[in-house]
Amino acid sequence: MSGFVSFVSAGPGDPELLTVKGAARLREADVVLYDDLASGAILDLARPGANLVAVGKRAGRPSTKQHHVNRLLVDYAATGARVVRLKSGDAGIFGRLEEELETLREAGIGYEIVPGVTSACVAAAEAGIPLTRRHTSRRVQFITGADVTGELPPNLNWAALADPEATTVVYMGRRTFPALAAKLIAHGLSPSTPALFAESLGRPDERLVRTTIAELAEQLGRGGAASTAAVILFGALAGEYPA
Repeated sequence: MSGFVSFVSAGPGDPELLTVKGAARLREADVVLYDDLASGAILDLARPGANLVAVGKRAGRPSTKQHHVNRLLVDYAATGARVVRLKSGDAGIFGRLEEELETLREAGIGYEIVPGVTSACVAAAEAGIPLTRRHTSRRVQFITGADVTGELPPNLNWAALADPEATTVVYMGRRTFPALAAKLIAHGLSPSTPALFAESLGRPDERLVRTTIAELAEQLGRGGAASTAAVILFGALAGEYPA
């Protein structure tokens, strides 16, 4: 008898931003495989007696290998369990979702995807700004600042990223943003382009910094390793409505 896997997107960490459907799946689950950023108060919603299994992956820290996470999903579902794979943000945005889906499809295990609030939306909301504007910011683009090696991806579309009329969101870009900013400026984006740095969204230590791409690159270039999750927005809208 095969179980079923629900991929639940936990949002950035604030349990109030979890969807009603996601909360319902947690209450029904026999097993919850959760990421580091999807832990804390959200796990309090799991039913008493559920098996809670940490499978987090964080840069610079000992992490669960992806193939092991895939194997756990199959093994737990094969017992007939209702499994929740709890991922931070929205599972479909830089969350390695496809690898886990492929594993379940190959094993013949049913699944569903419960969407959630991605950190780009939360960062903009916390800063009191929109992600789009008619006539001047009609496009939003999400990119990852790190490839599988942890370095800046070499094949980014620099013309699109240097477009001053787009709102660009960089995930996992804290360490590589100085190099990214240098490339953007070389491709014509003004060093004074507004930037918003948002870390620990939805948590008590949340921090928002309004600056420019050049200043942010300098600040992050001086900083050491950090354990908090961060997202970076840049474009005309990132500097609007100062707090």
